[in-house]
Amino acid sequence: MADYHQETLDALFDDPRAATLFASTFVVVDLETTGGAPDGGGITEIGAVKVRGGEILGEFGTLVNPEERLPAFITVLTGITESMLVEAPTIDTVLPAFLEFAAGAVLVAHNAPYDTGFLKAACAKHGYAWPKPIVLDTAAIARRALVADEVPNNKLSTLARHFRASTQPIHRALDDARATVDVLHGLIARLGSHKVHTIGETIEFVKAVSPSQRRKRHLAEGLPDAPGVYVFRGHKDRPLYIGTSSSIATRVRSYFTAAEKRARIDEMINAADRVEAILCAHSLEAEVRELRLIAAHKPPYNRRSKFPERVMWLKLTGEAYPRLSVVREVQPDGAAYLGPFGSRRGAELAAAGIYDALPIRQCTHKLSLRTKTPACALAELGRCPAPCEHRISPDDYETAAAEPFRTATTGDPGPVVRGLMARIETLSTAERFEDAATIRTRLIAFLRTAIRMQRLVSLTSLPELIAARPAAKGGWELAVVRHGRLAAAGVSPPRVHPQPTLDVVLATAETVLPGHGPTPRASPEETERILAWLERPETRLVKADMGWSSPATGAGRWRPFLTRAEAAASVRIDLEG
Repeated sequence: MADYHQETLDALFDDPRAATLFASTFVVVDLETTGGAPDGGGITEIGAVKVRGGEILGEFGTLVNPEERLPAFITVLTGITESMLVEAPTIDTVLPAFLEFAAGAVLVAHNAPYDTGFLKAACAKHGYAWPKPIVLDTAAIARRALVADEVPNNKLSTLARHFRASTQPIHRALDDARATVDVLHGLIARLGSHKVHTIGETIEFVKAVSPSQRRKRHLAEGLPDAPGVYVFRGHKDRPLYIGTSSSIATRVRSYFTAAEKRARIDEMINAADRVEAILCAHSLEAEVRELRLIAAHKPPYNRRSKFPERVMWLKLTGEAYPRLSVVREVQPDGAAYLGPFGSRRGAELAAAGIYDALPIRQCTHKLSLRTKTPACALAELGRCPAPCEHRISPDDYETAAAEPFRTATTGDPGPVVRGLMARIETLSTAERFEDAATIRTRLIAFLRTAIRMQRLVSLTSLPELIAARPAAKGGWELAVVRHGRLAAAGVSPPRVHPQPTLDVVLATAETVLPGHGPTPRASPEETERILAWLERPETRLVKADMGWSSPATGAGRWRPFLTRAEAAASVRIDLEG
């Protein structure tokens, strides 16, 4: 039977992580096993020592009958023989006593995952609830607190010698637990030089939390557990970083844990003075506010969405023989535009694909209907109908080149897609596979943007659309969208009809006037966030001023084809920025 002594304990802290290392009660445990994987058995000995403030409060030690054969190498290593285990209690008998001994204490072990793995498996197998104690690993602490010049490795025997432990480990559970106690005390003394004084600080220290994270973690205090936007602000209240989350408090706390390893974020935290929380009705409003704030303030530590104005468009000029031009803005000039592209490279890739499929001239000269201009090499290669030499009439050029592009931007891009596919097939037949892959990349650039633009137009053309989605805690998330811009958002209370809340939301909604182009009143990214929210299966359309639709023969019907083309490509190209 287990033999242990226990003294009266002080009341436990409400938050064990806030307790100091000196005031915390530790149960230092060590197991000897048959050497197999933790499966609920295999434990041959348990040894544990309970300590607080450097004082030993009690010890627990017992052999355990593993109810299986004991490998010979285990006997050689530990000195435990099968005859010693015959009369020992089984683990299902020992567990209740050990769990009682360790109740309420911080569990400590050397290479703790090994020991706790066996204990948890035994609890699961024999129907005992694992108490989920806080666990400290002396091996992990040593790896962070000691330098290589001090110890050659972090084995228990090495650390015991380094800290001059009164008991040396001999691969017997209670002796090894006693040695681990001395190692723990030596490590706690070392942690003080790192300004680590509590259980929580020790856990974070082991996880390699940076000094700036530890010093600035108070910035995460007092933030709301609600959806919204958070803004890290630095000197003179300058926004440094802007983010969004369904729980501001949880997300901001994560910046001060070991999970956050980005060097630039550590630099940002070091410069931050406070965190501002902006509550939002629901996740969609939070995402939109984040995008708008990033675009307005351009915080230095945000990488994406900082420059929504830096988009490119392909414009079909209004000349007698129109050509393609890469422009930064959509003008109210009645011209055909394709976009938005996140970069000039994306626009030029799509333009190259259009040139491969349609006989649009590639020169930049302004051609005259009266005066001929000498043709370039493309005409000699059969890649251009040479409108410069009037080899093609304006009407024929419109039919063969300009009109298919206009149709592709607002309706069916099929002629362009089929033209590119025919060229890919020709190149593949000729075993020019690299050239065929180049054409495929251009096809992807064109088709993806055509689909994107028509999706945007389907929403931005609507004067008003109202939608609702069930809220996680009951009630409805409400959104008012006008010309692709989020004009208002709200949440109706649970078990209450949403109409009164919707009336208030509509009364306070932003007035959004119509404009020109596929994205007249919002950034493309904002409208796409709204589209993603609207297209969720649980979202319900409440009202639309006119039908929300896309052309039946439009670019959207080519989406499965685009998916296959992208899957076939070796590299997915980022064309949206």
